[in-house]
Amino acid sequence: MTVYRCFVEKKPAYAVEAGAVLNDLTIALRNDHIRSVRVLNRYDLENILEEDYKAARYTILSEPQVDDLYEETMPEPAADEYVLAVEYLPGQFDQRADSCSQCIQLATCRERPEVRSAKIYFIKGELTDADRKRIEETLINPVEARKAKLSKPETIRQSYPHPELPMIVEGFRELDEAGLEAFLHQYGLAMDLADIRFLQKYFIEEEKRDPRITEIKVVDTYWSDHCRHTTFGTIIDHVDIEPAYAAEVYDEYLDLRKHVLKKDKPVTLMDLATIGVKALKQSGRLNDLDESEEINACSVKIKADIDGKEEDWLLMFKN
Repeated sequence: MTVYRCFVEKKPAYAVEAGAVLNDLTIALRNDHIRSVRVLNRYDLENILEEDYKAARYTILSEPQVDDLYEETMPEPAADEYVLAVEYLPGQFDQRADSCSQCIQLATCRERPEVRSAKIYFIKGELTDADRKRIEETLINPVEARKAKLSKPETIRQSYPHPELPMIVEGFRELDEAGLEAFLHQYGLAMDLADIRFLQKYFIEEEKRDPRITEIKVVDTYWSDHCRHTTFGTIIDHVDIEPAYAAEVYDEYLDLRKHVLKKDKPVTLMDLATIGVKALKQSGRLNDLDESEEINACSVKIKADIDGKEEDWLLMFKN
């Protein structure tokens, strides 16, 4: 199947993105060596009829009034222009390419074509190797993108190898305390020794098999979220606070506990975070609080004006 390629560039009067990139690079490099920047959007299309591609060039991929379109090859860079191509990493969602593919399918009423896009930067100026490296660091977010090749591929279809089954942690059920501690350290798990011992007991008594490493990591992911709650419930038995005003606030909290909480209730971060609301409720100044069996957010009863009519609503505060 043929791969069609074109490049689309805003006409100088509409090159807003190029101006913004020029400004960003000037600030990042902290010099005025960069004289101009051009930005081209590169499109590679496959699984599309030639007549459909030709129709899409000036209706979907570009707007003739504001864009210049180049077929197959991009403009020849000048001697003092540095060319950088940037594309999304495999597996990252390419919204530009996906939108083009959907629009072409809607326009042709045929199978959706494969589309890949990339940004091509023409950066004009007296640049050192260090400047070029800094430019790449500025324009490429390694989490989602990479430097792209300038050559056209024979196909843009992406194939992925079939994943192997996750590794079985052989001997997990036989690990002693020292072995479990070493296992926690080896895989950097959020669980503590008691947690991993509990998980080991489950696989011994319930599953009657050694776990796969994926199972342990999935459990650990949820366990790490649970740890936030465990941390807030940890008993605080000694506190050193600086500066002085923070210590005064803490002393006010301790004094408030005498009037709001049971005497034998330990000091915790959760108690510290919620005592203000408890004090307001105890004093009768929290009548608009909505209380339910599951308290997962602060819900306040309000009167809302909906099209001139007053209705009862709940205002939710959730981080």
